[in-house]
Amino acid sequence: MKPICVPCHRFFRMKKAGFYFLEGMPTGPHPTAAGLSEAHKWEPYKLWAGDRGECEGCGATILSGFGGAPLAIRHEDDFAEQVRRRRADQFQVNDC
Repeated sequence: MKPICVPCHRFFRMKKAGFYFLEGMPTGPHPTAAGLSEAHKWEPYKLWAGDRGECEGCGATILSGFGGAPLAIRHEDDFAEQVRRRRADQFQVNDC
């Protein structure tokens, strides 16, 4: 079954398969606020691929359909190149 938009009572429709994005990690030793409120305290850590869906009722978007492991991790030699090639810097999730 497809993900469901609870407020609209509709399925999310796939808009982009193979949506590449980054998972961030805190830059300091202490946890920081997740999300966008302190985005400058996060840096790219893992490269992921998933599917981007959209509710045609309210326009909400969702990412789902991830693999079991990231495509690349920041300590790997070609991490920056993989991020650039896949344009994964379009979105970064900042949460632990």
